[in-house]
Amino acid sequence: MHHERLQNKYSALNEEHKVYLVQSALSGNIYVQKILDVYNIRVYEYLYRNPVAGIPRLINYYEDGNQLIVIEEYISGTSLQEKIDNSDLSVSDIRSYMIMLCNILNALHSMTPPIIHRDIKPSNIIITSYNYAMLLDFNAAKQFSGQNESDTVLIGTPGYAAPEQYGFGSSSPKTDIYSLGIVLREMLGSITPAPDIAPILHRLNLIAERCTQMTPAARYQSVTELKNAVSQSYYPAQHSTSAAGNSSQYAHHNHDNTNNAANADTAKRAIHDSASRFLPPGFRTRTPWKMLLSSVAYLFIIWLCLSLELENTYGAKLWLERIFCLGMFIFAICCSFNYLNVQNILPLCKSKNRFLHYVGIILLDVAVIFALFVIMFIIESVAFPIK
Repeated sequence: MHHERLQNKYSALNEEHKVYLVQSALSGNIYVQKILDVYNIRVYEYLYRNPVAGIPRLINYYEDGNQLIVIEEYISGTSLQEKIDNSDLSVSDIRSYMIMLCNILNALHSMTPPIIHRDIKPSNIIITSYNYAMLLDFNAAKQFSGQNESDTVLIGTPGYAAPEQYGFGSSSPKTDIYSLGIVLREMLGSITPAPDIAPILHRLNLIAERCTQMTPAARYQSVTELKNAVSQSYYPAQHSTSAAGNSSQYAHHNHDNTNNAANADTAKRAIHDSASRFLPPGFRTRTPWKMLLSSVAYLFIIWLCLSLELENTYGAKLWLERIFCLGMFIFAICCSFNYLNVQNILPLCKSKNRFLHYVGIILLDVAVIFALFVIMFIIESVAFPIK
């Protein structure tokens, strides 16, 4: 393999993950250099020999001790995560990006053996200035052998990783479909519902729901099937007339009326579905037994906090402390279940390392609870001064 001589790194794109901008000493071209501690070299060997449209071109790769050094094409653009955070997406954008990502994954899954990405998330997707979606970061990727071997180590990102990546099964191409469904759901969540786009949002929400089923068999069975569903969501398949135009004008008119009624009902449901993300943990999936258990748990916590008795504390001061105690419980629950992506406040919560991920959640809980204590102390000092 040709090793192109590079000048020193002159910019760190992500110091924590050892990603740098480097410049070729021969051509002067700018590339991205990654230093990987966890990798599958066979994936990089295959991608080097078989470039895929929509993936940064591999310039070079080589092992250095226990690390893999990867030099790849530099892609300029905006991360999909940034577009979601800024609500800078249209329904047309979402459909286009999903189709582009399906095309990329179809190329990967069609290889021999198939390559599974296993870490699809908005921060690993770059939108170029030409509005093309590019898929990055293959350090979690592996070649699919077809054998039913359960994953023993979580390779991926919590919140985007499929259940089988936690040891409940074996990663397969359907694992990428699950993660892509989560990405679709996040994109849809950044759009403000409106009656004119409500039917499309509803259909896309249903697609995301099928992608993210717990069991792989219940998901779309291929990215081609998923791509077709996304394509039809924007322009739903029209009911064909009977052979040789036998359907009457009356039947056609009746069908249009039925469609209009269905679309009106769909619009209402779409706005309702988009609001689901604001529901408290336990209610977002609308699973009856989860909602029942959550209701019991919430009522118990409310009763526990509002019946709290503190020594030498009475009246308004006691109620203030009860309310703050309830607030602490509520935030702890919201943080643990990542309500409205609250875990994004602390980067440590997004760590791929499971231990660091949970440490981040605990630190975030502690920080907010401490802040609530400080606020309560200030309010009590002003409202109930010591005489």
